Amino acid sequence: MTAVEPTERPIPATQHAIQIVDAGRIVHNRDKAVSQPGPHQILVRMDAVGICFSDTKLLHAFTSHPRKSEVLSGLDPAVLAEIPSYAPGRLPTVPGHEPVGHIVAVGDQVRRHRVGERCLIQTDYRHLPTAAANAAFGYNFEGGLQEYVLLDERMIIEPGTDERFLIAVGEEPSASAVALVEPWACVEASYVYRERREPLPGGRLLVVADAGHAVDGMADLIAAARPAQLTALVADAAQRWQVDAVGVDVASVADLGEVTRQGFDDIVYFGANAATIEVLQDCLAFRGLFNVVTGGVPIGRATAIDIGRVHYDLIRWTGTTGSSAAEGYSAIPADGEVRDGDRMAVIGAAGPMGLMHVVRAASAGWKDLSIAAVDVDDARLANLQRAAGAIARSRGVDLKVTNSRSTEVAPGFSYIALMVPAPALVGQAVGLAGLGCRINIFAGFATGTRADIDLNIYLERHCYLLGTSGSGIQDMKAVLRKVESGELDTNISLDAVAGFEGVADALAAVEARTSGGKIMVYPALTELGLVRLSELGERFPTVAARLRDGQWTKAAEQELLRVAGGSKESE
Repeated sequence: MTAVEPTERPIPATQHAIQIVDAGRIVHNRDKAVSQPGPHQILVRMDAVGICFSDTKLLHAFTSHPRKSEVLSGLDPAVLAEIPSYAPGRLPTVPGHEPVGHIVAVGDQVRRHRVGERCLIQTDYRHLPTAAANAAFGYNFEGGLQEYVLLDERMIIEPGTDERFLIAVGEEPSASAVALVEPWACVEASYVYRERREPLPGGRLLVVADAGHAVDGMADLIAAARPAQLTALVADAAQRWQVDAVGVDVASVADLGEVTRQGFDDIVYFGANAATIEVLQDCLAFRGLFNVVTGGVPIGRATAIDIGRVHYDLIRWTGTTGSSAAEGYSAIPADGEVRDGDRMAVIGAAGPMGLMHVVRAASAGWKDLSIAAVDVDDARLANLQRAAGAIARSRGVDLKVTNSRSTEVAPGFSYIALMVPAPALVGQAVGLAGLGCRINIFAGFATGTRADIDLNIYLERHCYLLGTSGSGIQDMKAVLRKVESGELDTNISLDAVAGFEGVADALAAVEARTSGGKIMVYPALTELGLVRLSELGERFPTVAARLRDGQWTKAAEQELLRVAGGSKESE
């Protein structure tokens, strides 16, 4: 037996939905079946769904996207076969992974969810691996850009914590404010992620030493964090003696060909050869750490580093111009957080995510903080100044907007957050870095994307590249608490609203970076096109009257749903 919502809102047999049906092909399906929940399943009516740049990546990649492939483990294949919203491979899928909705029906075996709950949906299923990533709502499981979405309770309880992926939320915040928790949580996660500062205990360690380089500092590292395996590629007997002295059984190899793509948790390289570094980086496992120890020898050229793996695989780069491997690990920060006294640059600051980074830093209460908000669009920079300027002034933060096309950006930053997926900008960020600079690669570079980086500068200035992808349940709860308490209004980042007829234009605007903020889709408004908040006065004057200083509000949302329901405002 299935519990359903009150009969005054009957669940239809069919619905409107946005579907990606092939690479580059997106359709508005007006007759998609609404799946009835099985015994373990939950049907959620979608209230609002944010558009993300990652949606455009799925649109272009489709079957080649690592999150569109089949689930390999973590869920019994028989259970997967029972889930009609599971859509791997060439099956059409529904994008949308920034949703909020209400549970309207549950199967009779559902134990942790009830009809009527309003839920923020965590969409990153890290416990369900694919061949190159993990499963996710809005990828190989249908997402929120449809009127109703089906989920299975057996896959939305987090293993090890017993936390729900459907996070209960009260009715007070607007649907847009709740849906926007997901991108804000991704920002939060990029700062609070805890960095590993020693070799992985019980992991696989590779030590490579070029001729003329001493193998120093290993004994102390191994004493603190003993690996399960140590593999060594060394040039002479003295280096081998130094490796053997650490007290761990050592497997020796004769050349790089024997270790290529083996998946080491730590690589310590005593040397200064860029070509060797470029080969060795492909030997790192997920969350692997590369420690370059040059011993005072300059690296002869820029090194092509896979920055996509920094973002998606949590690969980290450290090292020293000295001779001890311990110095590289000791230079790693505890996390990616901003600090008192930081001189911060946000590159690509006037886009939707850049604004979030600026607002987060400006409102966090750091002392003596200055922020250079760097972009190339004066109009979007002016919008950023309007949105974040008052917050910065109220917290004593020196915020300056800078168009890098007309004004040179002076170096010496101690924190750089990069929003733009242009590989050359990563190399330029290292050039702009001051001593101890943390470089947050927030832009989602595809795995395999390499940037030429001057590792001499990187090591001399003790820079640290960091990056994360997505957010966890606790990150979302942390941001949700701020929203529900009134500490944060995520609507500050909203630039436009739409119904299903506006999704294609919304994706195009996000991809072209012409939007000065986030775009929110209301599935109840099936025929509404894309409407920027600045256009509401002409299109929907009663909605515009309910904005607050040009910012989206719950009252504006309610009025839009009232006046635009069933509207043909798509022209």
